[in-house]
Amino acid sequence: MKCVSYNIQYGTGKDGEIDLQRIADEIGDADVIALQEVDRFNSTTGMTDQVAVFSELFPTHYVAYGPGVDLDASYLDDQGHVVNRRRQFGNMLLSKTPVLSSRNHLLPKYGMVDQLALQRSALEAVIDGPLGLMRVYSVHLGHASAPERTKQIRTLLRIVRQAPRDGGLWSGRDVAKHWTEDGPQPPMPGPALLMGDFNLQPQSGEYEQLVGPLDGTYGRLSKLDGLIDIWTHLGHALDGPECKTCPDEKADMRIDYAFATVELADKAKTMHIDQQATGSDHQPVYLEFRV
Repeated sequence: MKCVSYNIQYGTGKDGEIDLQRIADEIGDADVIALQEVDRFNSTTGMTDQVAVFSELFPTHYVAYGPGVDLDASYLDDQGHVVNRRRQFGNMLLSKTPVLSSRNHLLPKYGMVDQLALQRSALEAVIDGPLGLMRVYSVHLGHASAPERTKQIRTLLRIVRQAPRDGGLWSGRDVAKHWTEDGPQPPMPGPALLMGDFNLQPQSGEYEQLVGPLDGTYGRLSKLDGLIDIWTHLGHALDGPECKTCPDEKADMRIDYAFATVELADKAKTMHIDQQATGSDHQPVYLEFRV
């Protein structure tokens, strides 16, 4: 099973041009795609519904979208009727197998005085793919504040841990026909894959919050509710130029990741970062699982 995660910066490439077709070409043929910074009806991106565009560019995929930022972009037509539109900014998931259910989780936010502070989110999709039932998350954490990310990660870990216990979007033995007529009770499986722009570096406390502390003798001491960094799990270096996912004037940073629960991490086969891609200010991250 092939997966790709890509912060597309609304399709704005290193040349400053917006080109969603270029993004699609760089992604290629993948079973599961996690996108961040997908825009809808924003004037700086030509009032384009990028969710609709990507749905057309990947016609064999099922899609889910979850905005963090959701603002009014409605207008009155010539008859004075409201044309409802929402100016949105968020995450998208595309899957070759049906998205059985999805939830958009809004993450904690700090109100900042000088720095841009956006409402961040994690989009969850339950799919029944080549690896069986699993949850996939497209995640985008805050960029400006480590304390904010710490709160966001705490919330994210709680969501990942509690979801199987809480059950699917509806559950229970005594369920009215209204819910059962159109399909069975939706599952909420344990295996989970989290891909996206976490806006943190591997030396940070937030990274340890996700994967557990590092012991000089015994290696990574994963917590019961922790996750596995698939990149290092497959033997890649924790950090370095070859790991960069966001080239910067001052430093090359690894801030885009794929984390997984243990049962999925052990099925990971390969992972690489496309350092030649030019469709965004980030580099796409590719991973493949054994089926």
